[in-house]
Amino acid sequence: MPMRTIVITSVTGFDHLTPDGHPERVARLEAVSRALVPLSPREASPATREALVRVHDAAHIDRVFAASPSEGHVSLDADTWMSPGSLKAALHACGAVIEGVDAVLDGEAEAVFAGCRPPGHHAEPDRAMGFCLFNQIAVGALHALEARGLERVAVIDIDVHHGNGTQATAEREPRLFFASVHQGWIYPGTGAAHETGRHGNIANRPLPAGATGDTWHPALEELIEAVRAFGPDLLLVSAGFDAHKDDPLAGLALDDADFARAGSALARLAQESANSRLVCVLEGGYDCPALERSVAAFIGALQAA
Repeated sequence: MPMRTIVITSVTGFDHLTPDGHPERVARLEAVSRALVPLSPREASPATREALVRVHDAAHIDRVFAASPSEGHVSLDADTWMSPGSLKAALHACGAVIEGVDAVLDGEAEAVFAGCRPPGHHAEPDRAMGFCLFNQIAVGALHALEARGLERVAVIDIDVHHGNGTQATAEREPRLFFASVHQGWIYPGTGAAHETGRHGNIANRPLPAGATGDTWHPALEELIEAVRAFGPDLLLVSAGFDAHKDDPLAGLALDDADFARAGSALARLAQESANSRLVCVLEGGYDCPALERSVAAFIGALQAA
């Protein structure tokens, strides 16, 4: 049976404005929104401070709130910017993942795609970085563990950049398994294969520049088997699409069909090992035509699984 799939997004993402020439721009959400139209996306609600503090230090949350400008832009680091609409967008992005988790746990859907911006997987417990203010996939995972009482949750990150913030959360939460396939030795400089965490709940598969699907898919399958052995009650996916060969920020060489194949494999994993509970969260993807096509292919594979 095809997976019952819903999509959650937020118009607030259009109000998160970055400086001219910044790769994480409004056009990304415009591209994603075109891919999501056939699924009649629902609008997210904002996450609460209670949800954020399960992942982020109170001081970090306070810094982001305090930095929110009334006009123009402010930089939190060289890559990470806020405009007057950024805080609201980040809170709604976290809220979208929480609502997606609730939807699959309550039986409303089997698969959810949360298509919001800014992305989140680089945000660490104590700092914003890499375009990310709050780590929405980690917020969703901790919501599942703490608010919904699950015993084990797994995150698979397919973004071309390593999800250092999500890994940092897993480092201090043994009920969370984190697995990442990414291009090695680029930003943020983490994600070596020897990084397995003191609880043994981290698995990384860094790949060299130029790697195609022929190398990438076997690495993903290794991570899938590691997650299967962990036995999660819920599967979350950091769905970055910047491993595409057309993406300007990295050097892997996947194509649209590779993301469809990944969607099928992850859907099967959720069906077989996570009680048909799958929540996918938009991360990177900076060539807008490739992003639109890849999101459409990925979601189509979820629906068909």
